Amino acid sequence: MGAGHTHKLYRHGHSPLHALPPHCKLAATFAFVLVVVSTPREAMWAFGLYALLLAAVTAVARIPAGFVLRRLLIEVPFVAFAVLMPFVAEGERVEVLGMSLSVSGLWGAWNVLAKGTLGVAASVLLASTTELRALLLGLQRLKLPPLLVQIASFMIRYGDVIGGELRRMSIARRSRGFEARGIRHWGVLAKTAGALFIRSYERGERVYLAMVSRGYSGSMPVIDDVAATRAQWAYAAVLPLAALAVCLMGWTL
Repeated sequence: MGAGHTHKLYRHGHSPLHALPPHCKLAATFAFVLVVVSTPREAMWAFGLYALLLAAVTAVARIPAGFVLRRLLIEVPFVAFAVLMPFVAEGERVEVLGMSLSVSGLWGAWNVLAKGTLGVAASVLLASTTELRALLLGLQRLKLPPLLVQIASFMIRYGDVIGGELRRMSIARRSRGFEARGIRHWGVLAKTAGALFIRSYERGERVYLAMVSRGYSGSMPVIDDVAATRAQWAYAAVLPLAALAVCLMGWTL
């Protein structure tokens, strides 16, 4: 975790949200999602207020709404699943536009769409204002098991390395006139996948030996120990506390 690593979800900025320590943002996002999931699905107005809270956070972070909306497309498979629920669920039926739909399925679809969309939006905001390296430092600061943090770090760091290797192999195939056009070429693609696995395995062994030779003993050194002040914790707690107030109203009203 010594070198920087920028991901496509991150949007560089100098907003107050960007300046918050990563573990504060991680804890706030987790608490917000937990509150959203705990809200009764019948309190539909509450989810509208949650969306307004996230819109306010987006404005504070100075992130364009289009940037967030485009990244929400990742939940399309879940939307498709939710759309099918009213048709396949059992129980009481209701007529909507000439179609017989399940009441429990409609509530289930609304529950998945509302809570899933809010959770994904909160995660997108977290990723948009926090670099991957900072996220890993935040997880380490929150006392996540060190082995899990190291696995996530290596997965992120060497995912691009393996992707680059795959691109070079693809360029080498095309430079020799190869182009996959049908089932006849699956054998070549399978050999490429096998060669990529072997190269990745060998690279992993070399990296591990290099780490051991430099004194690695099962834990990574902490180069940047990011601390948070009480004011920063209080600032990060605004979103989950406001959401908690909405959730309590949803259960009582």
